[in-house]
Amino acid sequence: MADPDFTQKSEAFLSWFKSQPGATFRDDIEICDLRDGKRGRGIVATADIPPETVLFTIPRKSVICSITSQLSQEIPQIADIDSNIDSAEDEILIERGSMSSANQDSWTSLILIMIYEHLRGPASRWKPYLDVLPTVFNTPMFWSENELKELQASPVIEKIGKDNATEMIRSKILPVIKQNPHVFFTDGAEYLGDDALEQLAYRMGSTIMAYAFDLEKDDDEGVEGEDEWVEDREGQIMMGMVPMADILNADAEFNAHVDHGEDYLTVTAIRAIRKGEEVLNYYGPLGNGELLTRYGYVTSKHKSYDLIDLSWDSILHSIRQELRFNEKDWEKVKQMVDEEDFEDYFVIDHGADEPDASGQMSASSHGVNLPDDLWDQIKSFLKSVKQIFPELVADKKKRDEVMLAQQKPLFRSEP
Repeated sequence: MADPDFTQKSEAFLSWFKSQPGATFRDDIEICDLRDGKRGRGIVATADIPPETVLFTIPRKSVICSITSQLSQEIPQIADIDSNIDSAEDEILIERGSMSSANQDSWTSLILIMIYEHLRGPASRWKPYLDVLPTVFNTPMFWSENELKELQASPVIEKIGKDNATEMIRSKILPVIKQNPHVFFTDGAEYLGDDALEQLAYRMGSTIMAYAFDLEKDDDEGVEGEDEWVEDREGQIMMGMVPMADILNADAEFNAHVDHGEDYLTVTAIRAIRKGEEVLNYYGPLGNGELLTRYGYVTSKHKSYDLIDLSWDSILHSIRQELRFNEKDWEKVKQMVDEEDFEDYFVIDHGADEPDASGQMSASSHGVNLPDDLWDQIKSFLKSVKQIFPELVADKKKRDEVMLAQQKPLFRSEP
């Protein structure tokens, strides 16, 4: 059954988007309600679309960023990200309790802008766009303690970063708002206390994590080899929210590409899109753990990019079983082998190639292989074992058997 409010907001957003000077949107695509498939809104073809067809264009002036938002005029320092200190220095200052709310970066500047535009309500020129952005997120940042227990054996649990997010919000977001209530609480906006503002900042930060693009400035030379607004979240590049581009859902196989020019973003079909097929963007070769952390979902195709975090302790456990060590002899080995320079963890991928120029993945992969540095570490450990118990690793053949045995469990993890 159709949701009238959901549909009305989609229609209002599309009407607003088409009214933006320079914006285009093809007649043979439409915004659809895909919540039955847990995909929210998406864009679907209503007719067959040939490759290289421009699907829609977004004017830069319609992007929410520090150049286009009124907040940059009200509080100019939030737009000055070029002269800001780097993240390493940020962490030191936070630990010392001397972080200044004036030290904004591209991330916190956009959070402040999104809070400002949200609080303006109907006075914001992006109101129809803001109305179609999600208000609830499925990322682990918002999971309950019981839900997070499901991730206790996963490296994802270490990437959530809620404590860091809380510190950032309290040191760089809330002070700016509290120092400028006349800027943020205008046009009849209800004044929010610290708890409500903190929750709003979490929401806007998650919105940016899931939807924002890093924007090249007009005077930037750009990154060599890149012709798009990338999403690396790494540098001091200005970030922005891009209407319509973020309505596109994404997968490891995709059929559309986002290019940017001096004045416009252009979304183009990179292969034929059949009637009824969803238009899909590409977030990069992300494993499902990274996808879950950033966007709150996983897909079967992204499993090809899953990473295996392999601990050295698990390798040692396997070696001990393979060589059938008793506890006494194993303790002797552990005491005599110098592991000071050994790595604790190794990251292993499935060897999948990135999609081709048409956005499609190869059916084959390079296979799961132990990285060279792990092979070297196992070899070094076994050489030490041989010096203590030469009969257990009698020759190169036995050593190779033990080494190959460490790779077998990984094949069961392949997609």
